[in-house]
Amino acid sequence: MRKSLQTFGLSLFIVLAFLVIGIGFLFGMDNPVPWIMIAVLAVLPIIHKKITSRRFVSWDDSLGVGIQAIDDDHQKLLSLINNLQTAVLYPTGESFERQALNELVEYTKHHFQREEQLMQENGYPEYELHKREHKEMIEKVSVFLASYEKDREGAIDDLTAFLKTWLTDHIADTDRKYSKFLRDKGVR
Repeated sequence: MRKSLQTFGLSLFIVLAFLVIGIGFLFGMDNPVPWIMIAVLAVLPIIHKKITSRRFVSWDDSLGVGIQAIDDDHQKLLSLINNLQTAVLYPTGESFERQALNELVEYTKHHFQREEQLMQENGYPEYELHKREHKEMIEKVSVFLASYEKDREGAIDDLTAFLKTWLTDHIADTDRKYSKFLRDKGVR
């Protein structure tokens, strides 16, 4: 409902702006009001892009752990988070939103299994601690998913913010710890 209201409000503003421009030009081309509205309409996409771009996350080399399969997984996870964020920001429909959410959750589980298998096969000493972090994250996401079923729009913003922050923090801190250990074991 909130997305629909935001879209409606923006659409209403644009329609009113065009009306103001049309009426303003009836009073002459030297009337400043329509020109101001044209400037506002021209700047609106730039402002919108700046505001929404903060909600997305992008890959940079500082997130790399030096293990290609894991870095590829992390890039895909960020892409899936961005897909979900797109579904949240734009009225794409509930089915696209659910599909993006399910794909993200399933790929996250797949990625965790890959990481845990690599750690276990190579005798990573903090394997149990890392595995517990994964389990706790999945449990938190499960709570968000239960909330999502009750209040789709209320829960989804919190979920996307949590996933973005958790993943980037997890990569930058916890994953960096095992990456050196695994690279020293020859994992690339």
